[in-house]
Amino acid sequence: MSAQPASSPDPTPASTTALPMSLTLLLASGAGLAAATLYYSQPMLGVLGADMGASTQSVGLLPTLTQLGYALGILFLAPLGDKYDRRRIILGKAAVLCAALLLAALAPSLATLLAASLVIGLSASLAQDIVPAAATLAPAARRGKVVGTVMTGLLLGILLSRVVSGFVAEQWGWRAMFAAAAVSIALLGLAAWRRLPRFAVTTQLPYIALLASLGALWRAHPALRRATLAQALLSIGFSAFWSTLAVMLHGAPFHLGAAAAGAFGLAGAAGALAAPLAGRIADKHGPALVTRLGAGLVTLSFAAMALAGFIPAGAQLGLLVAAAIGFDLGIQAALIAHQSIIYGLDPAARSRLNAVLFTGMFIGMAVGSAVAAQLFAHFGWMAVTALATGTALAALILRLRR
Repeated sequence: MSAQPASSPDPTPASTTALPMSLTLLLASGAGLAAATLYYSQPMLGVLGADMGASTQSVGLLPTLTQLGYALGILFLAPLGDKYDRRRIILGKAAVLCAALLLAALAPSLATLLAASLVIGLSASLAQDIVPAAATLAPAARRGKVVGTVMTGLLLGILLSRVVSGFVAEQWGWRAMFAAAAVSIALLGLAAWRRLPRFAVTTQLPYIALLASLGALWRAHPALRRATLAQALLSIGFSAFWSTLAVMLHGAPFHLGAAAAGAFGLAGAAGALAAPLAGRIADKHGPALVTRLGAGLVTLSFAAMALAGFIPAGAQLGLLVAAAIGFDLGIQAALIAHQSIIYGLDPAARSRLNAVLFTGMFIGMAVGSAVAAQLFAHFGWMAVTALATGTALAALILRLRR
């Protein structure tokens, strides 16, 4: 099975016309709301476990199953965007996601909640249908800017979801958060039904052949391999930081609680808001430059954390906030540029190209979380910083080579 040639024409006529800002904002909001459903449970685990009388180990399976479902959704469902009308896929997944969130809100037992969490993850992969939809609808000259805006919405959904869910759960309970999330997805589905155009089908491959073509695309496009590997390396440091931050802040010299760790999401959001600039630079000067700038900023941000041991505790917090803004902006910029690169390889295979890129990203995140936990336990925070700096530097070297 061979990948479709890089010269495949863009099948969507709308890609030659300007994309209305209202539709761009709808796509950005949709990506953010969908991605946010993956993380709502994390700050609520303590409250949820106490309410259901479940152990820490048991409730810890909730975010695990949600992330597993998302990874499976990207790998096995996202490629369907090339085979079927993306509008129908987005609407269908929104309906399933809304139902799964309602099931979570009404769950009578932990077993039901665990099952709902897996389905939430699977159907939340609609975020990865929205991104290639935006790339298809955008005119080629502004594709980087449009994708940047949509990805900013997605990242803001991830970063702010923990802050929102922690507040809502504290005020009204964890069930209210799942119910509110279901309402948000229902409204998204209604807006998408009214505004989204139909998308042309770009392949007639049977499902098994469609999945097999992921490997063919990987072999056919060196640019896809470089983009995926570089973004995976950057994701290792990203995940290493966020997976150990709360534990680090809880100990000396900070002695801060979970709320402080959640507030760091606001710092990351500040970096994400500046990321559309990366899309404009990619449109004007080419995405390769942006990948190098992004990887360089991530490397410098993580390396700066090595200074934390030599300055007062108050200044250390300021340094961590500045570094979080820096590396979130750098990673977001690199991701937008990498998407601009891969979406130009084969317009008829954008959903599959996106699936390959994000599968690599999630592998990097899983590796970063697992390795960072061991490094922190045995060698402390500086070892986590060294890991993040080293992997970011490796991504920078990879991008500088081409």
